[in-house]
Amino acid sequence: MAGLSQPVDLALGLAPEAPERLTLPRFLEDVVERHASRIALRFEGADQSYAELAEEVRRLAAALCAAGIEVGDRVAVLIANRPEWVVAAFAASRVGAIVVPVSTFATPEERDFILRHSEACLLLMQRQMAGRDYIAEFVEGHPGLAGAATDRVEGLPDLRRIVCLDAGDAPVRFESWESLLQAGAAISDGPVQAIVDSVSPDDSGLLIYTSGTTDRPKGVLHTQKAAVIQSWRFAELLGLLPDDVVFTAQPFFWTAGISMSLGATLAAGAKLLLQETFDAESALDCIESERATTVHAWPHQEKAMAEHPSVQGRDFGPLHRVEFDSPMASLAGLEEDTWGIHASYGMTETFTLISALPSWARAQDRADNSGRPLPGMEIRIASPESGETCRVGQPGEIAVRGPTLMQGYWKVPLNEVLDQDGFFHTGDGGYIDSDGLLHWTGRLSGMMKSGGANVSPLEVERASADFPGLQAAIAVGVPHPTLGEAIVLCAIPTAGHTIDVDALRAQLRVRLSAYKVPRHVVVIDSEDAPTTGTQKLRADALRTLAIERMTAERTEIADHIYGGGTDRE
Repeated sequence: MAGLSQPVDLALGLAPEAPERLTLPRFLEDVVERHASRIALRFEGADQSYAELAEEVRRLAAALCAAGIEVGDRVAVLIANRPEWVVAAFAASRVGAIVVPVSTFATPEERDFILRHSEACLLLMQRQMAGRDYIAEFVEGHPGLAGAATDRVEGLPDLRRIVCLDAGDAPVRFESWESLLQAGAAISDGPVQAIVDSVSPDDSGLLIYTSGTTDRPKGVLHTQKAAVIQSWRFAELLGLLPDDVVFTAQPFFWTAGISMSLGATLAAGAKLLLQETFDAESALDCIESERATTVHAWPHQEKAMAEHPSVQGRDFGPLHRVEFDSPMASLAGLEEDTWGIHASYGMTETFTLISALPSWARAQDRADNSGRPLPGMEIRIASPESGETCRVGQPGEIAVRGPTLMQGYWKVPLNEVLDQDGFFHTGDGGYIDSDGLLHWTGRLSGMMKSGGANVSPLEVERASADFPGLQAAIAVGVPHPTLGEAIVLCAIPTAGHTIDVDALRAQLRVRLSAYKVPRHVVVIDSEDAPTTGTQKLRADALRTLAIERMTAERTEIADHIYGGGTDRE
């Protein structure tokens, strides 16, 4: 029967043997004990050693304790990939709080939903990033924040305090980072250490928001051990060593950034290069000047770097941990496929990987499969129709359980999430072959994945619904060689109306994070729109029609021309 599991060893060889060490505070203690004097983080030319990182975490944890943060409180973090994010996350976990990463891509509406839904009582944020003034956005949506201090923020009833990096002349409700630290200076280590000692690996540690099948993000609640196990695992699976220098463009508000980039680098005792936002030229400068050995970036980012005009003549000699099929491979001088992590499968609900092969496995062994279950993880292939376990080689829905599976969706009853045997049904199709390897075959649900990020079609459609002259809109994902899928909106106008495509996309840019905005809009007359017998629009047929139109029109999206001879439709 197509159900596989591995022995329930919670982590691989690098991790400490004691299972009680699998908490975020203990994880930091363990890596600092091993690598105290080594450089942990480099940001804007400044270094922070492992010991210095631990001291900053200690100071902020004391400040959070002084601020009244208690075990189980939600502490939101709206900070880009910079050292303060790392300090904030580990400090909050040190006082037993649940870390709520907030996407720096989030619109004000999305940000408020996360803060409200999570019931976050404290927000740690930065003031500006990539041309956005987060304080101005807050005040525009919540004018009361411009006045004197009050107990509550209108519309965000649980949010008691907002602490901001570089607060400067911000309204009084936005406390400075320095004042928070000063308030905690008198707190001794004893009370905080007592909390650290009481935190269990099975306690809640992170609440990650990700697009779901509804029009609102889902809060995925994870244990402390999920992030820690995956950090140790990634360090080993990637083959990282203390002398490695890792560049990442993966944001810390998603699980891959937390475990694959940040956690794995710390677990190995290596150096992590941080940049607030991705820019191809500055990324190339950093990778070259810092002698990076490893790059974590999405395919479209790697393509942007490989095709940048400044790339010629650069020296990427130390770089060797990139996929052989990456555009970066030739820049690194790779001549054969000796390293890769594509033979893997995972998701936010399992804090990344469920199955994988080691990155150093033979290229032929890593080809065309998603690896084997990781220690403790169980994979079952279930018939979508009957729920019965499928035979070896028989396709069905991938279902999983194990030590890194989420505790559940925030505010959703667990019996609505797991089946009676405790398996989570992923909505993805796949099968297990006779060698015990998982093969992912695609999504069974309507979720789209563009540039490495999940996007709910319902969320895009909801943001389009009130556009003038629009009868209906269906969001679909079409194949794209570097994005994975490009989001395309099929817009059906009301009879007698025309759709101003530029105006529609402008509305969506205001309401949606940038990565959720459709790359292209295909206008389809109602009489041409495929429907079911009950006149319901058929998303699958609309997707096919959109690809046909784009191919005929040679539509270009992110340097790829549909119908240009290299597409993958």
